[in-house]
Amino acid sequence: MSQKTYSAKPADIKRQWHVIDVKGKVLGRAASQIATLLKGKHKAMYTPSIDTGDHVIVINADHVKVTGKKEQQKMYYRYAVAGLPGSMKITNLEKLRQRHPEDIVINAVRRMLPRNALGRQMMTKLKVYAGESHPHAAQKPSAYEVEA
Repeated sequence: MSQKTYSAKPADIKRQWHVIDVKGKVLGRAASQIATLLKGKHKAMYTPSIDTGDHVIVINADHVKVTGKKEQQKMYYRYAVAGLPGSMKITNLEKLRQRHPEDIVINAVRRMLPRNALGRQMMTKLKVYAGESHPHAAQKPSAYEVEA
C-alpha cells in the first residue's frame, strides 16, 4: 500500500479575494487569520513550499484595536538610512496610527509570514486601506469575518 503526498501545482491554484473589516477587532487575532489566508492554510491543497493563498483586502485599519497599554508602549523600529548606526527611528503605536495606520496591520501580518522569498510573494497579495473604501470592486471580493 503506497501512499503519495499531494503537492499543489501552480496551475491547480484558484485564488479568491476576501474583504476583512478590522474595525474594533484585536490586532494580533486579526493578523493571524489574515496570515492564514495569505499562506493558504485554510485550503485542503496547502503545500508549504508553494504560495497557495488568497488575496486579502483589509479595510478600516485605522480603527484596529490593541489591548493593554500597547497604544503608548509598543514601539516600532526602523532605520532611516539603510542600517547605518545612529539613523534608527523609534515610533510608538499611537504616533504610527496618526501618520500611517495601514502600517500597523502590514507589520503585524508580515511578521507572521515566512521570512524568505515565499513570504515576500505572499505579502504582495495583501492590500490594506485606512478607510472604508477600496478600489478592488472589480475582483468581486467576498466578505470574511474574523473571529474576535
